[in-house]
Amino acid sequence: MSIRSAGWRCRFGILLLCCTASSVLLAQDLPDPARLEAAIQRFEAQDKDNPPPRGAIVLTGSSSITRWNDQSVKDLAPLTVIPRGFGGSVMNDVLYYLDRIVLEYEPRAVVIYEGDNDTDISRAIPGTVILDQLSRIIARIHEALPETRIYVLSVKPSVRRWNVWRQAQDVSAAYREIANKDPLVSYVDVATPFLDASGNVMTDVFVKDNLHHNELGTLIWGSAIRAALMPQEARYE
Repeated sequence: MSIRSAGWRCRFGILLLCCTASSVLLAQDLPDPARLEAAIQRFEAQDKDNPPPRGAIVLTGSSSITRWNDQSVKDLAPLTVIPRGFGGSVMNDVLYYLDRIVLEYEPRAVVIYEGDNDTDISRAIPGTVILDQLSRIIARIHEALPETRIYVLSVKPSVRRWNVWRQAQDVSAAYREIANKDPLVSYVDVATPFLDASGNVMTDVFVKDNLHHNELGTLIWGSAIRAALMPQEARYE
């Protein structure tokens, strides 16, 4: 085992074992999911006018998905996708709205991107809480849709949140460990494509906020996700 691999395993173990009182959030300490109700209702209104197909691929998560919602259909063609990203969300919001933005569509696959807002210094939701929420999401999908595949995206790096990149890496490493233990769950590395040869985040792939992707960043983002989905999902189109 390499030193780097051993380091990741050590950090992952610490992340899972530090379930102290200071790292366990009560429900009232998490962002209120009701703040995003309007976005969910807009999806439901769209569904009434144009019902999505069953057996497609649902894309859900925070603003990196939201800002890609419209373009994702083209970027992932010929895969049939249902974009359901809602900006500002955290893992707990996906859990809260799971019935309405995922299970409702009976998808054959689900792509989840969360952890970016969760690990932001202004919110700093403990890794143990994020992982518990993801595990509950996976369990509920398995229970309702036993054959549905789940793709969990790593947390991406950004200039704006580089100060919490270590925490984001720990969360991503834990996502990978969860996926390694479940044949229906795949981990998708969308972080490495945004790092230069020195391991620093590229600075020319973001809009002015240094958080969200520009055209080049979106191309890299979409290509990484497409590469992960196509080998398995193309056969169902």
